[in-house]
Amino acid sequence: MAVFGCIADDFTGASDAASFLVKGGLPTQLFNGIPTMPLPPDSPAQALVIALKTRTQEREAAVQDSLKALAWLKEQGVSHYYVKYCSTFDSTPSGNIGPIADAALDFVDARYTLLCPSLPVNGRIVAEGHLYVNGVPLHKSPMKDHPLTPMWDSYIPSLMEPQSRYRCLTLEEGCLSYPREAVESLLLNKADSLNLSRFYVVPDYQSDRNGEQIAGLFGHLPLLTGGSGLLEPLARRLAEHTGGSAETSYCRTEGPALLIAGSCSKATLSQIAAFQKQGGVSAKLDPSSLLEQPVEQAVDQLWEFVAAHPDTPVLIYSSDTAEHVRDAQKQAGSVPISSLLEEAGALLAERAVEHGYRRLIIAGGETSGAVTKKLGLDSYQIGESVAPGVPVMIPYKRPDLRLVLKSGNFGQEDFFQRALDMT
Repeated sequence: MAVFGCIADDFTGASDAASFLVKGGLPTQLFNGIPTMPLPPDSPAQALVIALKTRTQEREAAVQDSLKALAWLKEQGVSHYYVKYCSTFDSTPSGNIGPIADAALDFVDARYTLLCPSLPVNGRIVAEGHLYVNGVPLHKSPMKDHPLTPMWDSYIPSLMEPQSRYRCLTLEEGCLSYPREAVESLLLNKADSLNLSRFYVVPDYQSDRNGEQIAGLFGHLPLLTGGSGLLEPLARRLAEHTGGSAETSYCRTEGPALLIAGSCSKATLSQIAAFQKQGGVSAKLDPSSLLEQPVEQAVDQLWEFVAAHPDTPVLIYSSDTAEHVRDAQKQAGSVPISSLLEEAGALLAERAVEHGYRRLIIAGGETSGAVTKKLGLDSYQIGESVAPGVPVMIPYKRPDLRLVLKSGNFGQEDFFQRALDMT
C-alpha cells in the first residue's frame, strides 16, 4: 500500500524525485499526468510520483491540477505528501511554487511546512536562507539567464513571499541538532509572536548530513516541499517503518538509440560538446527551419539524417545559448518557438520507436514531457540512475523500451555516453 505521494512540476523533475525515492528504499511508480484509475490492489509501489506541467503552466490551472493530484493520492491511502519543484527554485514574482504550496498546505490543514530546494550532490545548497548553485548565489549563477524562469534573487523568503499568502521563517544549521520538540517550540513561538496562522520554514541544508537531520525533525509532517535532495533520507525513514525494499530492474535492452536535446542549460550544452568531441554523430535542429516549413517536413529531413546512421546512436539537438534563444524568439514573433521545438522532438521520437528504436535519451524537462505524451506513455517502473536524479525508466505499456529523461542541469559531462552504456 502506498504511504508516500509526490507531485512534481515537470516530467524530468518527477523522474528525478522517483530516482531518489528508489535509492532510499521505497518501491516507486511514476505517472505522467494525473491517473484516471485507482492503483491496482496488488501494486508493490509504496511511493507514487505524479508528473504535472506546473512549472510554467498558467497559475490557476497549475493550482487546480496540483489539488486534483493530491486528492488522487489521498484516495490511494497516502499519508505523507511532497510538493517537488526545481532545485533552483523558479523565482519570478508571479511563479507557481507559492500558490501550489499554499494550496497543498491548506489541503492537509497543517500550520507549517518546509521549503527545501537543496540538492547537495548537484551543488545546490541553502545557507542562512540563501540558495547557492555550485557555490555561487542563485541570482549570480548561469540560471539568472533562464529563458522561462530567470533567477533574480537568492534569498528564499524574498523569492517565496511575493508568490505566497504566508510568511517564511529561517532555521539555522545549528538548530538542526536540537531535539524535535525544542525545534518545534522555537518555530511555533516565533510564529505566534508574529501572529502567523500558517507559515513556511527554510532550514539550512548544506550537506547530506543536514538532509538526514531535517528528515528526522520534520519527516512526521503530513506535507513537505522542496527539491529531490530531501527525498532519499525521507524514503529511508519511511522504509524502516514499512519494510520496503526497492529493487531496480535490469536496464539494458536490444535496439538502436536516439538522443534528443532541447535544454539550453550550461550543463546540457557541455554534454552535447563532449558527445561531439568523442566522435558522436549529431545534427542541429535550427529553430528558423520550423518557421519556414511545417514541423512535419522539418522532422522528415532530420529523420533522413538519423536513418542514414542505422547502427550508430544519433543526437538531434536544438539546445543553444540563452542569447541565441532570445534572438530566435524575436524572429518568430508571436509564434512560441519552444512549443514548435518540443513538437519536433516528440515527432522525431515517435518516428524512431515506429522504426524499432528501443532507447530514447532526452535532455530537457519540457522536451521529455512532449516525447512521453506523444508516445502515449503514462506510467513507469524506475531503474538504476545514470546520474543523481536521472534514472533509467521502463514504461509499463512498453517494457521493451528504455527511457532516460534528464533535467537540463543534471548529469556529468559524459552523460550521453554513460546513458548509452547503461541501456
